[in-house]
Amino acid sequence: MNRLMIFAVLFGLFSLTEPISTFAQSADVAFGVGTLTAPGPTTRNGLIYPSQTGGAFLSFGGDVLVHKRFGVGAEIAWRASQNSYGTVAPYRPLFFDVNGVWAPQLTKHLTGELQAGIGVEDIRFYTGYGNGGSCDVYGYCNNFVSSHHFMGDFGGGIRAYVWHNLFVSPEVRLYLIHNNVEFSSGTAIRYGASIGYSFGR
Repeated sequence: MNRLMIFAVLFGLFSLTEPISTFAQSADVAFGVGTLTAPGPTTRNGLIYPSQTGGAFLSFGGDVLVHKRFGVGAEIAWRASQNSYGTVAPYRPLFFDVNGVWAPQLTKHLTGELQAGIGVEDIRFYTGYGNGGSCDVYGYCNNFVSSHHFMGDFGGGIRAYVWHNLFVSPEVRLYLIHNNVEFSSGTAIRYGASIGYSFGR
């Protein structure tokens, strides 16, 4: 299911960039690097719940503006390397989201970007075994098990066009993760920068 979701996001982003002029004002794709910060570890009922803070995060996403600088977008962000969940297992969080987008033109070379939407956090705990307890009907097995959590997300950034339609963008995302029982908090902030390209600008 996760591979299907990733494929759908990527296919949608790339397929929408070609015939932009027929239904949209512009479309953008971007690749980013950043990190995550969250409240520190806590202890509940004698158990230690770690923080999700730290690590390098990679992201890929895009949006389509359809009416007066308003549009829709989607993004996936994932921790580049595995982290250690105490002595239990290595893990990696992934964030999938779909958003409403407002991208006001600030100056000739600067565009703002505000986003709000919903998504899913996928926490992958790596078992080190080929089956990982997760096999499909065709016999393909993962070496991880996943814990999924619904989330809301809010974010913003500034796009600076440095060469024609090529832009760089400092950005921040706030994730509000429902029932994030594996960690100390359901709140996390990802910040970093991305480089991208606008079609039809």
